[in-house]
Amino acid sequence: MRTVQTFSDDYLDQCRRMTSDQVIRFLEDFRTLQSSRPSRSKLISLKVPENLLAAFKALAELAGVPYQTLIKQLMRERLTESRDAE
Repeated sequence: MRTVQTFSDDYLDQCRRMTSDQVIRFLEDFRTLQSSRPSRSKLISLKVPENLLAAFKALAELAGVPYQTLIKQLMRERLTESRDAE
């Protein structure tokens, strides 16, 4: 048996107010995030305070994941939250 997805009236109103560009952006972002094959990674350089990095690495270790994987997970979650807030 398949689950039926329901939407709140607020969500539906928000969708009705979206412009065509916003709909296209949403769909493209969703497609990118849900792609069945992983997209290529890009090496970046980022300066982070040492104490922040140490604390983040400790948090990742407690979660049992590499800290860079945790950073990427948090980035994806933030994008999803940002898109939901629009």
